[in-house]
Amino acid sequence: MKYIILLIAFLLVPQLAQAQEIKWMTMNEALEAQKKNPKKIFMDVYTVWCGPCKLLDRNTFTNKDVINYLNKNFYSVKFNAEGTEEVTYKGFTYTNPRYQEGRKGRNGTHQFTSALKVTGYPSLAYFDEKGNFIQAVAGYRTPQQLEIFLKMMATDDYKKLTTTEAWNEYQKNFKGTFQ
Repeated sequence: MKYIILLIAFLLVPQLAQAQEIKWMTMNEALEAQKKNPKKIFMDVYTVWCGPCKLLDRNTFTNKDVINYLNKNFYSVKFNAEGTEEVTYKGFTYTNPRYQEGRKGRNGTHQFTSALKVTGYPSLAYFDEKGNFIQAVAGYRTPQQLEIFLKMMATDDYKKLTTTEAWNEYQKNFKGTFQ
């Protein structure tokens, strides 16, 4: 009996670990998913050489509160700002014609990155339920720092924050719950 329980536990552990990951997809997949089930899109715009991007992956995107909130409220997209993925957005296909295969370090900037006016990495971009671009916020965030942005976007509170004073008041009154 002891061995059966151990065997069952051994078989279930990988499934439980997998359940605690962000369900990353491509931008094209997220836009397609929105057609069936409208949800906002959260996009991690990163580069392979970016140290803070790696910290975001290791420290923030492994946090159970972040994982649960993103999986419930957003389609989460991982987008390499210097990669080769083709993105079809608003009737235009974005590519990276300046990409150089095998290049170490920085590479050509993807056209979609430029279209979003993202110039710093990591940047966290948000899109509404119809795929319209809302905003990109540059910089590394801890789970607790990211929480205010996720909840502000998910609840549409961002629509009310039209002044610096309103944003400052929102931050002051925000009560975070992420551990």
